[in-house]
Amino acid sequence: MVDPNYQTNGLVQQAMECVDKNIQTLGIKGLSRTVIHPPGMNPMVVYVVDPSEGATKNVMLYGHLDKQPYGPGWEEGLSPTDPQIRGDFMYGRGSADDGYSAFACMLAVKAVQEAGLRLPRIVMTLESEEESGSPNLLALLKEAEPLIKVPDAMFCMDSGALDYDQLWLTSSLRGICIVDLTVEAGKAGYHSGEVGGVVPETFRIIRNLLNRLDDPVTGEVTKEFQVEVSEEKRKEAQFIAQKYGEKVYNKFPVHDGVQYIKQDNVEELYLNKAWRPNLSITGADGLPPVAIAGNVCRPFTTCRCSMRLCPVFDAHKANEIMTEKLTKDVPYNAKVTIKGGHAGSGW
Repeated sequence: MVDPNYQTNGLVQQAMECVDKNIQTLGIKGLSRTVIHPPGMNPMVVYVVDPSEGATKNVMLYGHLDKQPYGPGWEEGLSPTDPQIRGDFMYGRGSADDGYSAFACMLAVKAVQEAGLRLPRIVMTLESEEESGSPNLLALLKEAEPLIKVPDAMFCMDSGALDYDQLWLTSSLRGICIVDLTVEAGKAGYHSGEVGGVVPETFRIIRNLLNRLDDPVTGEVTKEFQVEVSEEKRKEAQFIAQKYGEKVYNKFPVHDGVQYIKQDNVEELYLNKAWRPNLSITGADGLPPVAIAGNVCRPFTTCRCSMRLCPVFDAHKANEIMTEKLTKDVPYNAKVTIKGGHAGSGW
């Protein structure tokens, strides 16, 4: 799930140096930097700030340097990787996908030093494969253990916020399970005038299989993934709904007339966002662009199924459930292939 040329194209290194150049201009006292890069792994950068005299606490800060792949949707003249200022806004990827973490953390450290206040020992770790499921994170942390030592507290700087009027703390985070579902029928593409109603249509079979995961009308995920809402989460939902109301969903613009799910019940909408599972189809193969789509019954269809999980639901169990539901009793005995992307439990 990374750029196949990531080890040779130098983009990760550019990101590392971009961050470091900014940090070094701050003039932070007692700052050191170490790059940990075992063969075959993405690098991890570790910054250490020495503690104030007499301070004994050790605080770990976490962020990541890598980004999600970017797609279409940028206006003419704008690029995700070429930041530009238009009016009051800057357009680019710098603040998204956790790009803020290194800058926010080190600016905070600098502010404390400038104010003449005491600091604990600060260790900031920046990984570069978080968007790909962090397959080497534990091994890299083991390598970095002499630098990190034993933290008294750890702050994960990788989350969203409802607004910028105050500081926010993430109380829970949903997990994820991603699988690529491929359905094959014909050995080649055939003219639909000849085989329509004869050779099974793979997109229709995929529609049938996906209905086993969630309701096609309400979007409610099947009961095997559901977890009873905790009392703590219900109280949290009540508080957020009463205090912020429509603000919980209005921060995500939609087209005129489009309704949000459960927008008449913000408490339930919040639980959908923070606790309940939800299925999104985030990619597809085998479907040609409309401009060149012929009258063809295609030989296969692939879709990427991204299942958000309740924070306390085991992601590996979710993978087993999805695999069974998508491969058992397939219509027309079509050929089904499941490939796992990545699975990560929430907290």
